[in-house]
Formats: sequence, C-alpha cells, structure tokens
Amino acid sequence: MGSTTPSRWLPLALLAAIQAGSAWAADAPAVGFRKMAVPETAQNRALEVAVWYPTDDSSRNATLIGDNPAFVGVSARVDAAPQPGRHPLVVLSHGYGGNWTNEQWLAVDLAAHGYIVAAANHPGTTSRDMAPPGAVKLWRRPGDVSRVIDALNGDPQLSPSLAPQRAAVIGHSLGGWTAVALAGGRFDPERFAASCKAHPEMAACGREIGAEQPGPEDVAALSRSLADARVKAIVTLDLGLSQGFDPASLAAVTTPALVIAAGPGDARMPVELESRALADRLPAATTRYLAIDDASHFSFLNVCKADAIPLLEADRPGDGMICRDGNGRNRATIHRQVADVVLRFLNEVTPTP
Repeated sequence: MGSTTPSRWLPLALLAAIQAGSAWAADAPAVGFRKMAVPETAQNRALEVAVWYPTDDSSRNATLIGDNPAFVGVSARVDAAPQPGRHPLVVLSHGYGGNWTNEQWLAVDLAAHGYIVAAANHPGTTSRDMAPPGAVKLWRRPGDVSRVIDALNGDPQLSPSLAPQRAAVIGHSLGGWTAVALAGGRFDPERFAASCKAHPEMAACGREIGAEQPGPEDVAALSRSLADARVKAIVTLDLGLSQGFDPASLAAVTTPALVIAAGPGDARMPVELESRALADRLPAATTRYLAIDDASHFSFLNVCKADAIPLLEADRPGDGMICRDGNGRNRATIHRQVADVVLRFLNEVTPTP
C-alpha cells in the first residue's frame, strides 16, 4: 500500500482503519440519482445540480452516470425513490475547470453508506465556462453551495429524507477553498497577492484565475464572511488558495475539518503552502490532516480509462496529466483509501439523524 503521512490530528484508531481498509457492507443500499435545476434569481445564478442518494427502489435499473471515453462512470438508478428515513447531506464542490461529475466516485460511496450527496457546476469556474469575469468572482462559489442546501431542503421529493438544515461540504482544489470559506475562513485578497508575489509558480496564482483582477466590489465580496452555519463539517482534497485566508479567521473556525493532501514535490500545488499550511492554522482540537504520498493533485478525480491520456491531449495539450497519479498505487486504490477515511470522519463528527 502507498504511504500515508499522519499528523498529531489523526487518531491512531482512525489511521489503523485507513491502513486496513474497510469492506463494502453486504447490505448497503443501492444508489439513486437525479438531476435538478436551481433557477436564476435577481441576485443569484442558475445552477445545474446532481444528487446521489440511498435507495431501496428495485423498479429502476442501474445505469452508468458520467461515463465517457476518458473517464469511468458510476452505477446508479435514475429517479429511483429515496430510501425512507433521515439522511445526512453532503455537498461536493469541484475544482477550477471541473464539473459535478469529478468526485462522483466518492458520491456513490457515501450514498451507499446512507448519505445524500449533491454536486453543482460552479458557473465561471466549471468545464467549458472558465472565462472572466466569472472566474474572478470566487465569492459566488460558497453562495452556490448554500443555495444547493436551500434547494434540497425545499425539494418535495428529497427534503423528507434529509436531516434538516445541516450539511457537510467536501471540496477538491478550489472546491476546498470553497469549503473553508463556508466554515468561516475569511479571504484576504491583499494577503493572497503578497503570497503570489513570493510564490508565483503556484497554480493558485496562474493566469487561469488571476488573468483579470477583481474590481472593488469583488474584493469587498471576497473579504466578507461567507460562512453558512448549517455546514457542520468540511473535507478538503488537496485544496488551493489557502495562503489567502486570514490566519485569525482560521484559528476561530469551530467546524470539524479533515484536510487531505496529495504527495510532495508539486511546485504548482506545494503541500507545505496549501494543505499543510491550512491544517497548521486551523484549531488542532477539531482538525485532522492526512497526506497521501502517492497521490497527485488529480488523483481525486474519476478513474481514467486506458486510452484517456491521448484523448485528453488531443482535446487540449497538457491535459493528459489529469490521468497521472504518483508512483505507487493506482487511482482506484487511492479512492478506496480516501472514501474510507472520509466516511469514518463524517460518521464521527456528524451525528446520526
């Protein structure tokens, strides 16, 4: 098995469970799937949302969701009835240039263990929609997640199955930044600019996000609190932009956090300046940190198919790196480890309804 780097925040019992792995429960429910649209309002943009949930409905046949020539899809029963009972909600936030399918491997695992999981595309930072001014309006991302929580709690089909008005948020890369902001981390644009001046090689400082500087209104919006009191736990998967968070705001976060990092050696996503720096600034009593040495930044995306790299390179040169992991285990094995530790963390910090 690939190496993991525990810290003082990761209990020995939990670490042992990670190393041993966990068996899939024989009586685990099937996974249902549906899409929903959150409409545009005068203040908010329209959102495309996908939802995975536990189901006992055998009247619907399983189908592959999100399967394409490059990435392996997941099996789910479209529009199946939700399993009776109250289930905790998890909202996934994708990274820059990603989309709602990116972490569906984790969504189906959590849904099979009793969670309702939702993921939205973030306009302006999603696949095929990454142009300014949307890309610089990062403050809209936490608002997207809050609106997803609103929508599910107001949905006549899903709300009876939800533990009301509470959620966990899991984010990859820029989605990790989104999760921290929802937990109370305040972004300081001046601090972030100074960090980029000192470390211009970081992906967070690249042209993709920084090509157009935010205007005064965007700076003010980025600087205010974007916290949502309904968010009761967060998980970050190799997050970015952590250098921009005000340290005092991070020290005041009371929401339990699991910070997972990819391996060292990536100059564009340096763990010591991103995930580890975040974990060091969050309260030790409520924060756990795990580095997965043989994971790359993109190991938290879906499993790639055999011919994915040439296909991605043909579409956009350089994108083949999306399918490259570290020099240890394959992506599916890394996913199993991540899903196990995330599930155990959420089960521990989010009470059963």
